[in-house]
Amino acid sequence: MCGIAGIVDATSPANDRVAAVERMCLAMLHRGPDDGGVESKSVATLGMRRLAIFDPAHGRQPMQTPDGRLTIVFNGAIYNFRELRAELAATGWSFRTQCDTEVLLAAYARWGERCIPRLRGMFAFAVWNEPERSLFLGRDPFGIKPLYYRRHQSTFTFASELNALVASATFSQEIDVTSVSDYLAWLSVPAPKTIYRDVFSLLPGECATFAAGQLNIRTTWSFHSIPPDAKACTTNSEFTHELRARLEDTIRAHVIADVPVGAFLSGGLDSSVVVGLMTRTSGAPLRTFSLTFDEAEYSEADAAAATARHFGTKHHATVLTGSQVANDIEELIRTIDQPTGDGINTYYVSRAARAGGVTVALSGLGGDELFGGYPSFRDLPRIARWLPAWRAVPAVIREPIVAHLNRGDTRKRKLADFLSYATNLQELGALQRRVYSEVSRRALLTPETLATAGPRPPFHPQLANLTNDLAHAGVFEVISAWELRTYMADVLLRDSDVMSMRHSLELRVPLVDRPLIEWLSRQPSKFKHVPHRPKGALTDAACDLLPPGLAERPKRGFTLPFALWMKRELRPFLDETFSDASLARSGFFARPQVQQLWHGFLARQDTREWSRIWSLAMLVAFLNRGKSA
Repeated sequence: MCGIAGIVDATSPANDRVAAVERMCLAMLHRGPDDGGVESKSVATLGMRRLAIFDPAHGRQPMQTPDGRLTIVFNGAIYNFRELRAELAATGWSFRTQCDTEVLLAAYARWGERCIPRLRGMFAFAVWNEPERSLFLGRDPFGIKPLYYRRHQSTFTFASELNALVASATFSQEIDVTSVSDYLAWLSVPAPKTIYRDVFSLLPGECATFAAGQLNIRTTWSFHSIPPDAKACTTNSEFTHELRARLEDTIRAHVIADVPVGAFLSGGLDSSVVVGLMTRTSGAPLRTFSLTFDEAEYSEADAAAATARHFGTKHHATVLTGSQVANDIEELIRTIDQPTGDGINTYYVSRAARAGGVTVALSGLGGDELFGGYPSFRDLPRIARWLPAWRAVPAVIREPIVAHLNRGDTRKRKLADFLSYATNLQELGALQRRVYSEVSRRALLTPETLATAGPRPPFHPQLANLTNDLAHAGVFEVISAWELRTYMADVLLRDSDVMSMRHSLELRVPLVDRPLIEWLSRQPSKFKHVPHRPKGALTDAACDLLPPGLAERPKRGFTLPFALWMKRELRPFLDETFSDASLARSGFFARPQVQQLWHGFLARQDTREWSRIWSLAMLVAFLNRGKSA
């Protein structure tokens, strides 16, 4: 696990490239405190910071092939590197280390970009080809590991974090107005765009080549590319048995490391399944970590402790308070490399895990997306069924109904968006994760901002790609793919990477595993999801492992007590963030509307609006980073 960076520029002196890459690496010291290096070639300079997971004594990066032709920097973990190593050794390749980086380099040298479908893991890597003077970039299928880049004329710069690109001091860090507008809709800036103008993210499952000033981006994995499987299960019992075997396989792959491995344990189903399966493969008591709160209605301390006792883990429960978050708020804002309304829980549980002696931690992230845990799996098919009838209603009747809904609460405004724009399930999927409705978004931004951003489509930017990718997919598969490609990739995985790596912790997500997801995609929907039993398939596959009563426990989701803290410990920060001076400094917002939203939240007993207001506050605070008060 590392932070990687590099510059390709034929016009600047090598010393300037090296200095810029060194600044980027220094900005990512937390991603790799164990080692680092910078290598300069003819027109390229690559750098890295290393968190040593495999073969800690060796495996320095940047790493070169013996002939010096190829140089690699790599962030992530390849879980099947030993199998690939044996295959490559059989072709005559000689290895000097026991690390996955050297195997990845050899695989690229042997197979080129065709090596990517062979990789099982999370990865973002860059390979410089000196004879061809070309740079290759690759990213894992689901976007677990980030990779950002900026291309300006003949210069190409990349890094694992946007904060590192900023540290390169090679561009003006101009805020992209369209990204500010899009953030309000989606809780994050949808990839491939970022908060900065002309800075982009390689999408999950993409690779790219930069040579002779030209950037060529290609797709290496998509839902459409998954080959059909003649061995799809024919009975529910067969499916349950095979799913259990697949889950055991992915856990065995993800616990491989030469450093201590632990797990996050919230007490919910997903993390409990992961921990239960880990205890089957561990020879020593597993270390588990959770957050608890003084606010009893939010705390799952009892559930996590009971689950830990059931599995016999060495459990560490960390109490998080609103005062602590308030004291740390400036550090949290510095940590995020673009605005987000999520991730603070990961920041604190990662800090606890690293302090608790582990370098790698496994998370249950992905269970909701793969096994139907979200309300979207229940609600969207219902709405889709009556959309044709709604569209047949005369506009003179439809329009007043939509206008009425737009004057209501968050749920009513979301329904108004559904009724205004969606005509099918795909478009519902492209709308369902909106945070601010179209009417609300426009009200919060100044006329100048709206004019500069231009008309913004109501749908998520991935609509065209996913519509084509899922043209023949079933209802459950469509919703699952939307959750994986939007909320999980752009929010959960992005924030998990930044927040865990801030504490030099490698976070692994075994449920977000290509072989597992490909196998699941080939199975009949009726086995994967039963509407009245969210995540029933996952429960059935692990029922013998789970503590009594866990499967029947209502799904709560992992929610911090922000709704309460925002009116208490965090109120001074929010009052300042939404002040006239602060909103004026940020430059994009209609102050009366923003302040009305904040003061309305303070006046109401109903706290369901908290996440929308918190995400807005984090956007304002991010935009004001480094600006004098």
